Amino acid sequence: MSELTYLVVGLGNPGLTYDATRHNVGFWAVADLADRYGSGFSLNTRQRAEIATVVLPGAAPAKLVLAKPTTYMNESGAAVRAVAAFHKIPVERVIAIHDELDLDPGQLRVKLGGGDNGHNGLKSMRAHLGSGDFYRVRVGIGRPAGRQPAADYVLAKLKPADLDAMRVDAAVAADAVESLVREGLTSTQNRFNN
Repeated sequence: MSELTYLVVGLGNPGLTYDATRHNVGFWAVADLADRYGSGFSLNTRQRAEIATVVLPGAAPAKLVLAKPTTYMNESGAAVRAVAAFHKIPVERVIAIHDELDLDPGQLRVKLGGGDNGHNGLKSMRAHLGSGDFYRVRVGIGRPAGRQPAADYVLAKLKPADLDAMRVDAAVAADAVESLVREGLTSTQNRFNN
């Protein structure tokens, strides 16, 4: 029996300038998955992404193509489309991990489909895939205090304690991806949505 292949996209911005920002929690989650299974990322310029591949063991093994787009957030859909096309992965087996302003830090929600809720990475994915019917692992980052613009908030460097907490949240998001692939949506939502 051949394994099913899923595309797991960590949404974020490339480069050290953005590494320690809330907007890059998706990058951290896919890096966590690669580390768990001893895989490393390689740059694929045609697919406009850093790519790693892992196999989740079990009765029904699953292959995960992990991607960190090298485009900026607003154009990440182009990379997602290229990776999905190359690996022949249909939209219903695409999982996006992203930051979510409407959830508090420490909260996580897994869902299938829906709108982009103002998230430019999701908007780009919907446009390039021609559908929003992909899974989302939404990692809470909360809203900025006062009148700070959302863009400034998501791109601000995190303080060390906040960075540590967000990396824990990214690891939980990676756990949710494994659960989603192994156990399905309902079981994963019951376990992780808080």
